[in-house]
Amino acid sequence: MNNRFGRFAVIIIVIVLVAGIFIQHISADDEAPFKDIKTSYAKKEIIDLYHRNILTGTTSTSFSPTQSITRAEFITVLDRLLKLDPAVSPVSPYTDVAKSAWYYGWIQAAVQLELANGTSATTFAPAKAVTRQEAAIWMTKALKQTSHIAALTSFNDRNEIASWARSAVATVNDLGLMKGDNSKNFRPSDPITRQETAVLIDRVLQHDGWAAELEDEPENHIVIGWQYGQTRAQYENTVLKSNVNTLSPRWYYVGAKGAVTDSTDASLITWAKKNNKKIWAMVGNRSDQEATHQMLSSTTTRNTAVNQLAAVVSKYGLNGLNIDFENVAPNDREYLTSFITLLAAKMHALNATLSIDVSPDLGTDWTEAFDYAALGKQVNYLVMMGYDEHYDGSKLPGPNASIPYDQHAVSTVLKVVPSQKVILALPLYNRDWTLNPNSTVSSSKYISLSEQNQIISNYATKPVWNESLGQYVANYWKQSIKHTIWIEDGRSLIAKYDLTVKNNLAGVAYWYIGGESSDIWPSLRNAEEFYDYTF
Repeated sequence: MNNRFGRFAVIIIVIVLVAGIFIQHISADDEAPFKDIKTSYAKKEIIDLYHRNILTGTTSTSFSPTQSITRAEFITVLDRLLKLDPAVSPVSPYTDVAKSAWYYGWIQAAVQLELANGTSATTFAPAKAVTRQEAAIWMTKALKQTSHIAALTSFNDRNEIASWARSAVATVNDLGLMKGDNSKNFRPSDPITRQETAVLIDRVLQHDGWAAELEDEPENHIVIGWQYGQTRAQYENTVLKSNVNTLSPRWYYVGAKGAVTDSTDASLITWAKKNNKKIWAMVGNRSDQEATHQMLSSTTTRNTAVNQLAAVVSKYGLNGLNIDFENVAPNDREYLTSFITLLAAKMHALNATLSIDVSPDLGTDWTEAFDYAALGKQVNYLVMMGYDEHYDGSKLPGPNASIPYDQHAVSTVLKVVPSQKVILALPLYNRDWTLNPNSTVSSSKYISLSEQNQIISNYATKPVWNESLGQYVANYWKQSIKHTIWIEDGRSLIAKYDLTVKNNLAGVAYWYIGGESSDIWPSLRNAEEFYDYTF
């Protein structure tokens, strides 16, 4: 009996040992998926980055460690390091980056955030090898590092470093990311290899501060999404795909006698609470100047409107209101401020948020009713509507929302209102301009961004990026008549989003949810992710 037990125990031990050896062998294969990295000095880094989904091989079993890395591959690695998503924008400036290429979305994501440029205005050269000095440029941009210069004296071949790369090379050297060889040469024009890239990226992740920053969730800024033209179900579905955290449905209108029409959808309120979204319901005046004057100019009607608005906020448990009064007469400036002052007191008592939409001050009657300074003292937020730079009735065509236009709007309001109270509203719609032979406007029409993109596709337009405006411009001919569109896409919207970051604004708003194309939200999420990093 004991002998049998002993033989049985030996068999079990042998089986366990053999199984252990087999399991270890499988684990080693899993850990090192590439057959050609056994002798690579970057083996450990390659394996780690592979498991982080940052680096992949040239085939399913080969990494090609000594092979140079291409521009498309390097940008993809950077995007993945920064936790960005591919941006499949319908508009690209590069003729050599096919939309069907695996790297299209990765290059677009980097270009939209100005992390990378092409080799020319129309070419990116995705298959070209990245030089060490180009890698230095891209790394400093990705990590938002300020430039250094003194450290270049440490390289014997410093005179071979291009003028445009000198500060970047000095910076990555100072940071310990890229070093010279044993001969104290940087070799700026040499291609950077795939194993060198692995070591470079690993050094970023070994930096405790940078690694922690890459793991942090983006700060939660205000992102308003106005409902327009969509059913509740459509609106909810679109919001779930977006980064919107504050809903603004068009539920209330104020009439001449102060009466408030109530179109509250209780189902949306329930849905918003379930999905951790706030609701700042929109309050409009139907752009009726006379009715608005009657309501604002009478103490009685002002109080009626304020009391009824406070009542709906209390009744439905709303988080706040968004006042959207348009076409208010200049002479009603003080009355509008009085109305907002009364409403603000009621809203604050209810612990609810009050915001008001205002237009850019261009010295016209359209905005004279908005006393930025006085309104800013009463409301929680001023929402600057950064669009309609050119509109129906414009004699000359132009962009809906260029960078200079929005920058002027923001700069003007910030003179009298703190930045933490200002929200910049951006357009998810555009305008298609039909031109006369002398390039004046024949007509124009509103188009959604999906309609805009369909036009670009149908007419095979070749958009050109305008750096000063922060937009692509495209022309096309329909029945021998010229049309022009200043395109709104991920790149143009990110350029405007950048204004909110540089000016430390409270957030953004989008008019209107449903007007965007499917590529917009991944691009804007990339902007939120990248601009929130403080390396």
